[in-house]
Amino acid sequence: MCGMDTPAAIAFSTLPLDPALLRGIEALGYSAMTPVQAQALPPILEGRDLIAQAPTGSGKTAAFGLGLLQRLDPSLVRTQALVLCPTRELAEQVGAQLRRLASGVPNVKLTVLCGGIPLAPQLASLAHAPHVVAGTPGRILELVAQGALDLGGVTGFVLDEADRMLDMGFGDQIREIARQVPRGAQRLLFSATFPDAIRALAKGMLREPAEVSVAGTAHAPAIDQRVVDADPSRKAPLLAALLLEHRPESCVVFCNMRRDVDEVAGSLAHYGFDALALHGDMEQRDRAETLLRFANRSCNVLVASDVAARGLDIDDLAAVVNYDVPSDPDTYMHRIGRTGRAGRSGLALTLCTPDELRRMEAIEDHQSLTLPRERVQPVEGRPKGVPRGAMATLRIDGGKGDKLRPGDILGALTGDAGLPAKAIGKIDVQATRSYVAVTRAQAPQALARLREGKIKGRRFRVAAL
Repeated sequence: MCGMDTPAAIAFSTLPLDPALLRGIEALGYSAMTPVQAQALPPILEGRDLIAQAPTGSGKTAAFGLGLLQRLDPSLVRTQALVLCPTRELAEQVGAQLRRLASGVPNVKLTVLCGGIPLAPQLASLAHAPHVVAGTPGRILELVAQGALDLGGVTGFVLDEADRMLDMGFGDQIREIARQVPRGAQRLLFSATFPDAIRALAKGMLREPAEVSVAGTAHAPAIDQRVVDADPSRKAPLLAALLLEHRPESCVVFCNMRRDVDEVAGSLAHYGFDALALHGDMEQRDRAETLLRFANRSCNVLVASDVAARGLDIDDLAAVVNYDVPSDPDTYMHRIGRTGRAGRSGLALTLCTPDELRRMEAIEDHQSLTLPRERVQPVEGRPKGVPRGAMATLRIDGGKGDKLRPGDILGALTGDAGLPAKAIGKIDVQATRSYVAVTRAQAPQALARLREGKIKGRRFRVAAL
């Protein structure tokens, strides 16, 4: 697989796209293609199968989304495009972006189908076949088996973040779904890494695919990479010392093993950090709330496994810490590529024990770099001056089903509660719950006033997370 340098500022208008899609692109504020879009869209629009190595944040959703929507015939009431994703969070992100891209195309129906939520509403949504489906393999296969979802009319089939779907054990389900998709459908496989299992999957599913790689082109120059010598028995106090030294506004700490995530988050909380854990054993609602609190800046350290962090969509992540040296260079590059985006600088720290030196050397060889080594003194006792999250998140037990809108919550806080507008951050109104970020100093006042007062003339239960 080979990458290529992409000329700057190639406009979407140079492609043979439907004018309605160009309007959707304009509505999203896109002006020029990213490298993966410039390389992948021409073969996709030609109808070729494609295998692409592209990290999160590279613009790959728009690349495959435009290809799927270009082939769509809204007058045909059948499912014509299917996108498989490893997690519900990613499927919802993909669905939201495809809806925005299709905003200029009339009568397009898109449905997100994932596990972890009741089946009945999804069955009801399939009474009239959606044109586009994004979802997780288990739920898609369940609905196909029940006869509720017919894939016989699919003309475009996408595997998004295929490596993580295999890591999560979805290989057999992916292959079964692929057998349900017509042989003549276009098949697009996107993956951040290319282990042997991905190459075998691609060989069995794709027909003479075009190959695209943008890995390594988008992030390395803006990222300050450092290796920190670590004693295996002192890694938690060493991590605390690094966070105190660098004081990142937002940081993701990656652990290789899921079982270590809770332990590391607990250790950081003991030292006084606003740290939360994120891993696949958590309930869906708890995972969603954790991601939301991190995005709201009400916690500044997220300790995560690689799979769980795929639902993370933060553009300005200040730092990434590898609590363990990743098992392969591709995983390392994908982790550190979450910082230093959009021209910002980023910091990547890797704790390396003597047993992990060989893995670290392989990562350096992959980049043709020798990374600087540091020795840092672990913290002793409970440190002072631990940085806290700038915001606090309040949860309101009411949402879209109660006809709540962000403006209603904003009005309650700036009106009866008496908060200045600048003290209020993101407001997220969901089906049955709503979340609002408030500056930490103002959070107790906001919580008390919301509990005592009303929102849109009604009282709701409110809690601080």
